[in-house]
Amino acid sequence: MKHAEGILSGGGVAVLLDIFPGGMERVKKSLLEKFPDGQIETFVTDITSREKLCQVRDLLLERYGHIDGLINNAANNPKVEGGSKNLDAIQFHNFPLELWNDDIAVGLTGSLLCSQVFGQVMAEQGKGIIINISSDYGIIAPNQSIYRKEGLPENQQIVKPVSYSVVKHGIMGLTKYLAVYWAQKGVRVNTLCPASLENGQDPAFIQKISQLIPLGRMSRPDEYVGTVLYMLSDASSYMTGATVVLDGGRTIW
Repeated sequence: MKHAEGILSGGGVAVLLDIFPGGMERVKKSLLEKFPDGQIETFVTDITSREKLCQVRDLLLERYGHIDGLINNAANNPKVEGGSKNLDAIQFHNFPLELWNDDIAVGLTGSLLCSQVFGQVMAEQGKGIIINISSDYGIIAPNQSIYRKEGLPENQQIVKPVSYSVVKHGIMGLTKYLAVYWAQKGVRVNTLCPASLENGQDPAFIQKISQLIPLGRMSRPDEYVGTVLYMLSDASSYMTGATVVLDGGRTIW
């Protein structure tokens, strides 16, 4: 939602794609409360399907005639506060191939397909911006100790999954590849690495992760909006292939 706020605050049209209509409509309602005159498009679609993405592309071009930006944000994010199926007591040696394939399909294949379908429009029109959302875990490895709970046996300890690290490292590789590939077509491609978003986690977890961050706290949702707007605007016109890290200094320690 905060990415869309950046777009709306800059006067752009926010286009939301999600496979789940309920959550997307709640986001749209919340955005319209803050931006009552904002233009927001929503599409229920599967980003792992080229055919469905092409349908969205064609509708957008029919309505607006151009596509100016793309934020690849989709991922099966194993959140501490969310009860995600891929954040569980699953050790690396028995991490299910089904979960691996699903995480890769959404986080990497989905980003690839969105970049192909919407990025090619930008390349043909001679301008456009792609932001790939990675994480501090695209730069460093997960510190598994922050997920551990005292008193639990090893086979019941929560582990941040290998697939999340691979996806977030891989998305940075996609950025660099596309930044060079489309450099002469007027399409800029950069990575944003947000990190440690406070969102109702257990106080013990917040304390443990805050001790790993030089600023001594987790991030607030509104601290990314201005950066997204900057990356989508002409203010960053000479930036491509770059990695913008908003992690409170965690990755420099």
